[in-house]
Amino acid sequence: MEAVEINVLWCKGCGVCVAFCPKKALSLVGEKAQVDPELCIGCGMCELYCPDLAIVVNKPVKGTGKVTEEARS
Repeated sequence: MEAVEINVLWCKGCGVCVAFCPKKALSLVGEKAQVDPELCIGCGMCELYCPDLAIVVNKPVKGTGKVTEEARS
């Protein structure tokens, strides 16, 4: 599971998440947001600013570095 999940059905391609990403890990591809997992640090800025609630940042289980469904809050 990726650290950042983008619901492409909800994403309207406004680019707000792209503008607020401090690591430039997000881009618009085909009018939808897309994340580069190599650049993403999971900071949550994209989720915080997405006006369409199309982004979820999955948090890792403490001490494992792995992201699981149970770790989502």
